[in-house]
Amino acid sequence: MELRHLRYFVAVAEELHFRRAAERLHMSRPPLTQQIQDLEREVGVTLLDRTSRSVELTDGGRAFLAYARRSLAEADRAIEAAQRTARGELGWLTLAFVNSAAYEILPPLLRAFHAQYPDVRLDLRELPTENQLGLIGGELDLGVVRDPRVEQDDELTLTPLVDEPLFAALPDDHRLAARRSVDLAELAADPFVMVSRAGTPSVHDATIALCLQAGFSPRTVEEALQYPTMLGLVAARYGIAIVPACARLLRIAGVVYVPLADAGATSILPFVTPTGQQTAAAISFLRCAAQVHAPPL
Repeated sequence: MELRHLRYFVAVAEELHFRRAAERLHMSRPPLTQQIQDLEREVGVTLLDRTSRSVELTDGGRAFLAYARRSLAEADRAIEAAQRTARGELGWLTLAFVNSAAYEILPPLLRAFHAQYPDVRLDLRELPTENQLGLIGGELDLGVVRDPRVEQDDELTLTPLVDEPLFAALPDDHRLAARRSVDLAELAADPFVMVSRAGTPSVHDATIALCLQAGFSPRTVEEALQYPTMLGLVAARYGIAIVPACARLLRIAGVVYVPLADAGATSILPFVTPTGQQTAAAISFLRCAAQVHAPPL
């Protein structure tokens, strides 16, 4: 039995007239009559009582009609679900993000995505960059990473999200705390509180590279896993730290933020997806992000 047989039967049952049903189905009457006869043979029950003047449903036909309508409705819903899923409007998206993305970048994007795609369920996971890179295309559909080192990786694709300016986080009694900006070289003699290389090697190495570009190797006195801990150590006068702009939202007493004036003093926060294997929901999320974080004209 095919869905078209059910559609033919429902049309005749609702019209109770073969000619009108045939017109509704955009077909001629003889093939419709033959299809109904084939259906009745398959079901093994007379579904319609026909005379030269009328068509009536049998008891079996009335019972069959109720189930036929439900079957067609389910089939229509299945088709709609498949089409919406293919358009990225329905389904699941497993999204990972680095901790700092949740400070400022992610909240408006999640709000916008939920408003545009309310039927896509998000599975959110907070993971460091390196953990994400090993799971993209497997457990993860999409990741938000910081300063990743995958430029030459053919299996992963980076899509720009934001490029954050870097700031020097200084104790409020630091000699440069009142400056409007600072060159990194001016901090060469200061002790540094760094992101742990064991936890986030890409961010740690990016900071080291920036210092080397400024002409010095930083003297690291403490390492921390996340920015709040780093800033707490800055407030305790352990040293200074280099942090992205979003860290300024962490209003730690005793810490001031001064922009770095050095060229290239930024931290990139891109999306990462498996090359050539982006899910439809991931594409929808990327499209939404492009709208939310579009650069000003």
